[in-house]
Parts: sequence; C-alpha cells; structure tokens
Amino acid sequence: MLTPRRNLLSAALASAITFAAAGVHAQATDTTAEQEPATETTDLDQVVVTGIRRGIEDAISIKRESTSIVEAISAEDIGKLPDVSIGESISRLPGVSAQRVAGRAQVISVRGLSPDFSTTLLNGREMVSTGDNRSVEFDQYPSELVSGVTIYKTPDAGLIGQGLSGTLDMQTARPLNFAETVIAVSGRYQENSLGDAANIGDDGGRFNASYIDQFADGRFGIAIGWSHSDTPIQENQVGLYEPWQAIGDNWRPGVAEGTYYSDGIKALRRTGRLERDGVMATLQFRPSNAWTSTLDLFYSKAEQVDTANQFEVHIGDYNGGFDRLDITGTQVNGNNTFTGGVANNVYPLVRGMYNKREDKIEAAGWNNEFSVGGARVVADVSWSRTTRDELSLENNTQLTPMPQLDSVQLDLRTDGFSQLVPGRDYSNPESLFLTGTIYGSGYGKTPRVEDELAAFKIAATLPVDRWIADIDVGLNYADRSKNKRQPEGNINLGAQGDTTIASDLQYGLVDLGFAGVGYIPSWNVPEAVARYMTFNPVEDLDYLIPKAWTVDEQLSTGYVRANINTDWGSVGVRGNFGVQVQHTDQSSSANYWDGSQPVGSQVIPITKGNTYTDILPSLNLAFLFNNDSTLRVALARQVARPRVDQMRASMEFGVDTTTGIPGAGGGNPELDPWRANAFDISYEKYFGTRAYVAAAYFYKDLRSYIYTQTRDGYDFTDQVASWLQANGANYPGLVVQNEGRYSAPFNGSGGTLQGLELSASLPLDLVFGDALRGFGVVASASFNDSDISILAPENSSSVGNDPITLPGLSDRVYNLTAYFERNGFEARVSQRRRSDFIGEIGNFSGERTLRYVVGENITDAQLSYTFSGESALAGMTLLLQASNLTDESYRTYSGSKDRPLERIEWGRTYLVGLNYKF
Repeated sequence: MLTPRRNLLSAALASAITFAAAGVHAQATDTTAEQEPATETTDLDQVVVTGIRRGIEDAISIKRESTSIVEAISAEDIGKLPDVSIGESISRLPGVSAQRVAGRAQVISVRGLSPDFSTTLLNGREMVSTGDNRSVEFDQYPSELVSGVTIYKTPDAGLIGQGLSGTLDMQTARPLNFAETVIAVSGRYQENSLGDAANIGDDGGRFNASYIDQFADGRFGIAIGWSHSDTPIQENQVGLYEPWQAIGDNWRPGVAEGTYYSDGIKALRRTGRLERDGVMATLQFRPSNAWTSTLDLFYSKAEQVDTANQFEVHIGDYNGGFDRLDITGTQVNGNNTFTGGVANNVYPLVRGMYNKREDKIEAAGWNNEFSVGGARVVADVSWSRTTRDELSLENNTQLTPMPQLDSVQLDLRTDGFSQLVPGRDYSNPESLFLTGTIYGSGYGKTPRVEDELAAFKIAATLPVDRWIADIDVGLNYADRSKNKRQPEGNINLGAQGDTTIASDLQYGLVDLGFAGVGYIPSWNVPEAVARYMTFNPVEDLDYLIPKAWTVDEQLSTGYVRANINTDWGSVGVRGNFGVQVQHTDQSSSANYWDGSQPVGSQVIPITKGNTYTDILPSLNLAFLFNNDSTLRVALARQVARPRVDQMRASMEFGVDTTTGIPGAGGGNPELDPWRANAFDISYEKYFGTRAYVAAAYFYKDLRSYIYTQTRDGYDFTDQVASWLQANGANYPGLVVQNEGRYSAPFNGSGGTLQGLELSASLPLDLVFGDALRGFGVVASASFNDSDISILAPENSSSVGNDPITLPGLSDRVYNLTAYFERNGFEARVSQRRRSDFIGEIGNFSGERTLRYVVGENITDAQLSYTFSGESALAGMTLLLQASNLTDESYRTYSGSKDRPLERIEWGRTYLVGLNYKF
C-alpha cells in the first residue's frame, strides 16, 4: 500500500502529465503551429530568461536536440539548487537515484542498476575514482565548478567510455561560448541541526569564485573557478551486529531455540569536519575557424577528519570468561525475532574511533579540433589520477577494577533508535581504563588507493551528400592502473599497562541519550595512541594478503558511426547507427598466502589476467513529427567491465593434507565483463523550449552477471607445484590434485531488467494562463522490474543465503520540484524518493558487503532574491537554503525489517548566503 507521501508525489506527477495532455497543447498551439521547431528555438533564445527557468529551458534544449535518450542539467540548475556536490543535482534526474554516505549523495545508480554499471566522464573523458572500484564518488566534485551534466541512457558507437546502465558526462565552462567577461563570487554559512559535540562545531561555510574572459578579438578565452567548502560532520547512530541468525538449543538462557538474534549492539556520536578545495581551468585558443585548441585542468582535494565515541555491548556467546551472560524478560515478535529484554552480566566498553581520509583528484585534457576541407579531425589526449590515504584508529576503555559487570535494558526498534539503557554510569573518564580485556586494547588501519588513467583519441568526421549526413571514425587507447594497500594491526598498550586517559586529551562528554545510554566521554584518539600505546601496521599476514593488489587495464577502442539527418515523407529523421569494437587486456599482480610454506616464504607473488574483444553495434533514431513531438528508438549491445576489486589476483591458498584437494579464496583476474542487449523507446512532447512531457520504456537482457560464490574445478596448477616443492616430502603418498575449490567472483547467467520512466517539466502558466505565471513543476517517476536472481556473496551475511535481486535496484524512484520565479524572487522545493534496495556498504574489513537499505525521502528547499536594474546591488542574490528538511534517517536491516542493523541520523543543514555576479 502506498504511503500518503508517496501518493502525494505520484498524484503531483500524474496531474502534471494530465495537464500537459489536456491543456498545454491548446495554450501553445499559436506558437507551435506557425513556426518550425528550429525557428522557434532561435526566437526564444532572443528573450532574456534567467534563474531556474533558464536552467530548465537549457536542459530541455539538450534533451530535445540529442540523437540519444538523455537527461541533462544546466549551470543555472546547479548554481541555484542547495547542492554541495554535483551528486545532489544528478540524483534529481528521471531514472536516477543516489545512495547517501555520511549524509551526502555519493554514489549514483542509473535505471536501477548498481553504480558499477555506469561510467563517469569529465568533458567527455573517463574519470578514475577515489573509491576501491570504478564508480565515481560524486561528493568530490563541487557543483559550482560544473557547468552541465548529460546522462546518456542509450549509447552510440562514438561514445567512448560508455556504461551499461548509462554514461554521465560532466562539463566545465567553455570561455569562447561566452560573449563577454563574467565574474561571479559567492559565500554561504551553514549549520547542522544536531548541534556541536566533542569539541567540534556544528557550523561551516562554502565559498567560490569564477572568472571567464575573452581576449585577442575572441580568439583566446580563459575560464577559472575555485570552490572551498568546510562542512561539519554530526551523526547519531545505533547499530546491531551482523548477521542476525537463528540460535541453537540452550545457546542463551532466556532465549528460545530458533530465535533470530544479534550478537551485540552499539550507539555512537560521530563528529568531525570535511574540508574540500576544488579548482578548474579551461584555456581555449581559436586562431581561425579551422582550428580550436582547448586545455582542461581540474583539481580537487578533500580532507575528512572525524571521531566517533561509542558505547557497545556484546550479547553473544563470548563474555571474557566472566559470569555467563543471560537474558531476562525476553521479548520475541511473531516473526521469531528477538526485540528486547535485559542482558545481565555484560561488560560494556566505551570506544573511541578516529578516521582521517585525504582524497585528491587531478585531471588534464588537451583537445585539438581541425577543419580540413569538408572534414573535421579531432585529437585528444587526457590524464587523470586519484589518491586516497586513510588512517583509522580505535581504542577501547572499560570500567575497572575488573570485572564491572552490568545489566543493560534492550529495546530493539524499527520505528526509531533502538534503546540500550545501562545500569551503571559511564560518564566519568577517570573510571574508564584503556585495557585489553575481552576486546583487545585497539586496532588500526592505513589504507591507500591510487588510480591512474592515460588516454589518447583520434577521430574524423567525413561529410556524405546523401541521407547519411556524415560518417565518424575514430580510435581511442586507454591505459589504467589501480592499486590498493591496506596495512593493519593491533594497537597495544604500552609499558604502563592499563591506564585512564589524561584530562588534557579529553574533549568533554557526548550525549547518547537518543539511544538511552546517557553521557560518555570523548577524547583525542590519535594522541592517546601516541602517548599510551604502540601501533605498527603490517600487510604480510595471512588475513591481510588479499587486501593488497594492483590491477592494470589496456583498452583499445575503434568505431565507425553514420549520422542520419533526413526526411521520411513529412517526418524528419535524425540519429545514427554504427559499431564499436573494444579490445581489453587486463591483468592483476598481487600475492597469495600459503600457510604450509616455511616461515618467511608464505607470501608468494601471483599474476593473472584475461583478454577479450567485444563488438558493440548500436542504433539511435529520432522521428520528428509536426506537432513538436519526438519518438526515439534505440538498440544496442552494451558492456560494463568488472569491478576492480573483483579482478584482484590476491588469494589465500592451502591444501587439505587428508584429501589432497587444494582450495583458496580471493579475486579473479580472468573475469569477462557484464554484457547486455538493450532496447529503448521514448515519446517526448515539447512545447517550444519551455515545457515537455515524456514517457520512456527500456528493456535490458543481461547475458551475464558477476557474483561471488564457491566453485569446484578451479585450476591451481601453479600453486600446487609450489606447494609440492616445499611440502611434498612431508606427505609421502599424498596425491595432490591440480583442481580444487575457489571462493571468488565468477561470471554467471543474467536475466532481464525493464523499466518505465515518466517525466514532465511544466510552467503552470501554459495550463492556467497568466494567473500562475512564474509557477512550475518538474516531476518524474521511474518503475523498475527485474527477474534476475543471484546468490549473495558469502561475505554479505546480512542479506541471508536466499537469492537476491540486483544490488542498487529500487522498484520505484520519484522526483518532484515545485518552483516559483518572478521579478527576481525565486522559491523552490525539491523532493527525491526511492523505495527499498540492496546497497553495497564498506564493512570493517574495507570490503563491500550487501545490506537491505530502507527507501528514503529527501526534501530540500531554497528561497532567493536577485537585485536587478541600475542600483548598486544589481547582480546580487540573497539566498536561504535547507537540505534534508524532514531529517530523514538512513536505515539498513538484515533480511526483514524487524531485524534492524543501522539507523543513522545526520540532521538538517541550513545555509544562508550571498552571490554576486559582475
């Protein structure tokens, strides 16, 4: 059953489309009947349109003129929406949804598929990622530095770096497209509704400046932009251990056999800051109409530092050898799920966790376009690199003298924060000691990721004087290398032994009252480690070896594309058809651990890889009818390369000395890509450039899929030979087989994915006349369905052992923006909503794990006023913004919603600011 809010959003969209069908045509008849679309566009461009309407009309023009099915955002949209990163803006487009990380829209799903199925470009060039895989983390890109985004939902043969679900192309400003100098500056102050804690404030700011100019009679242009943001991190969280599992007979007094039960529960307050600086520069040189040279530079650096202070209770089968834990007052619901009781004889800990993450993105591209006779030749060279360095530290304190056992009241909730109410007071830092009891004294990690891509492209457009307007041919070569290291280790107590943390390292108390805990101390974790503990991270232990790897890819692409621009009777036809050929040479170098080897020789290098060639035909046709409507049809063969971490060669290897059967777990450099056949059809009705309504249907037949499972018959010939050389004499008569069991990502069968996308952009004066001039709505609804059923990876215990649907797939995604703009005043409210989906979350080990994520409803708003005329304030805009107005929480669960895992609250963010454009 639909919720009232979902009904409201659906009704708004249905009403918008109904209005368009019933009334807009009548209002627009005089305009569209007398003019051809091209003439109308030229006339409308002569009218000065500003603000949100300018952005909407620019986006409509891009969608209308494209030969593919696309969605677009213009610079005015991005500049005026309350968006810290470009990810927030992209997530409002039809068929697009975002997954929040730390409260920010970080990863983007297109048409219900995981972010791994899409590719991100910057000015048409593929970008590398600060994450462990290919999917770009969009919160690294300041919205102020991006002039537009186009999402290609259907590929064509000339689109390099195309994704299987879609291709996202971010564009920066082209200075020679401007007729005059532009200087713009802005500043915003922001505040988080959760307030300050742990010596960290709840306020921050954003500042940016841009300069665009032309010189030498318009032959040389420059565009420079700078953006700085200082964002507070404030978070409340309650989480339960995973997995929830059915317990056995007499496992815990007071809990019946077969009850689903979690091993522990925690509550924390996270505080910190994220500082990000971004710079873009574009230089253009056009000495004549025959040559244009463009140099693009982009740089972004972000540093996030946060501390989480956590109260944690272990309620599983381990209690450090103290009195046996038992549960009284047990509560179990009708789904056989433990929902509450009193956990007696527990020994809680108060944990401090520190994380520092530094991300850097560098990108450069040089494009030269030449006109040679009637042909056009393009040469493009590009390079991008990202680095990510992290430091994660934790240390544990407990009440002493030991044991200070406690009884904790548990109330596990699905409609709010679960409660864990202790019987003792944990607010006095002088009573809490750094100690190694039960949990160890601490643990730390220092991951590092580097990703680098260099590419070269040469292409030519050759004119044809027939129904084929011209033909494009091109070659592209890309060389990418990504490597990850993750040294880890215990943080051990120093010579002083158990100790309290000195007052000069204390930040003060943080309030966990939202979870029933009350106050606990917070402290400077890095300084506590430096003063009282030792930390020497390593990466050559058996459980750490699989976390270090290098993956290399060389991708050679050739294409030929014929562009169509003709008439079939009274119907105009535009589009293209062609074929792209991709040859991939991939390899990975890493190590595997052989515990049977002599000490000092257990780490053994391994290199494996794969080559494959894909032939990718595509067809895009747009039929232009006299009533300013367009019917689009597209067919394509599509691919998406495997996740980078799935392609790692690292593994943990061993031989069962009783059976002679080898076995291992790790990655698979021999993977083939995801492959799919796709069909798209879209009907779009335009009303000049002011409005449109559209309905699109897509169907994808995924011929293969990649998932992690254990398989028999894997060839371990090289590893077995090494093992026998070192150990054969110790096991006389043992016959060791070359094939055994391997737990790794493998290619498997796919299935179908289909969806319906409805969208509309309507200024309401087209329907109701001048009475509603300035009012408008932009709305979309997407409905996705898939018959793909895959087995969950074995490290994703929270989704259970039953087959699951596609990660990232929401059955329903809604977006609605209602706006008003008139005489310099502008107001808008934007809402994006998605239904439940399976998310991919980084776990404690730094690996991806799958979790059910509760659907979200995020609402943002903005008010602004722009001064105009001849006054000294002309060009100034005052604005007030708010994001996450309803304080929507992020929630995950294990298998069913009555088995919660995480509930995270990031609060609302309020901004007040000033923009000035010269």
